[in-house]
Amino acid sequence: MDYNKIPDNFVGKRILIIGDIILDHFVWGKAERISPEAPVPIVDVQYETFLLGGAGNVANNIASLGGQATLCGIIGTGHKADIICSLFNEKKIDITGVFHDTRPTTVKTRVVANHQQIVRFDKELRDTIGAKSMRSITGYIASNINNFDGVIVSDYKKGVITPQLIRFLMVQADAAGGLFVAVDPKVGHFHCYKGVSLITPNKKEAAEGSSVTINDTKSLEKAGQKLMRDLKCKAVLITRAEEGMTLFCDKEIHHIPTAAKKVFDVTGAGDTVIAAFTLAHVSGATLTEAAVIANHAAGIVVGEVGTATTTVEQIKNSLTAPPPRGATAI
Repeated sequence: MDYNKIPDNFVGKRILIIGDIILDHFVWGKAERISPEAPVPIVDVQYETFLLGGAGNVANNIASLGGQATLCGIIGTGHKADIICSLFNEKKIDITGVFHDTRPTTVKTRVVANHQQIVRFDKELRDTIGAKSMRSITGYIASNINNFDGVIVSDYKKGVITPQLIRFLMVQADAAGGLFVAVDPKVGHFHCYKGVSLITPNKKEAAEGSSVTINDTKSLEKAGQKLMRDLKCKAVLITRAEEGMTLFCDKEIHHIPTAAKKVFDVTGAGDTVIAAFTLAHVSGATLTEAAVIANHAAGIVVGEVGTATTTVEQIKNSLTAPPPRGATAI
């Protein structure tokens, strides 16, 4: 297949993103003084910005690539909920599956001074969401699953994703014709993901999820194969930062070298990988072809500072560009 034709089919593909919705809050300033109260810098705040995080950033990536993103999860009420809803509307992300809860909207605040992060503080609850909110989520899935081409589960371990929800989702996905279900996993939750189509751990998550220390290619392959057996999923994609990624599927192992020409920031790269992979696969790409396309998408966003997204045009340009020096094209 001509890789360059696959991204053209992203447009209009309907993807349901289920998971933990996060508001990323950045406080930007200068630090030129030390506090007399404690040995810490005083930050003179210049401005603040807000970005979509967690499952919201996955949805943002789907929308950026031309897909139709529908989000399912919970947020709180009040000012922060209003901000995140405004961002969803701006990005044209469907939030008919997002429900308000009594718990606060998850907010990660990063204070950045002189181009360096000084501190991060989180406002969140991590216990499992209440029965009422869970019923809202499962009810939405059951009523709307037939409207989608694929599903992404974005697990940040903030209370939405449980083994029971995954089992319910897989029953619904099978009844809808065997929908592709991809999971961006979280350490400590691997037992939740049995039977899904794909999981996309990074190397650290794969090591902890498989209980295999990864220190070379042999141990990497052992970890991936163990995850495939234990979770009974169709594929495992282990992302390896500047080393590229490795796909396990159909009893085969594909080591894919990085497409990144420069690496400034890996923040949010996993969200881009799972969004691009899912869109590619539901657009007709094989699992291997989808992994190659996702690798190029990741190579673009890691070359940007901060949480970033990419576009179909950028991916197509990357697919036709010469591979980075020292890499072998696949």
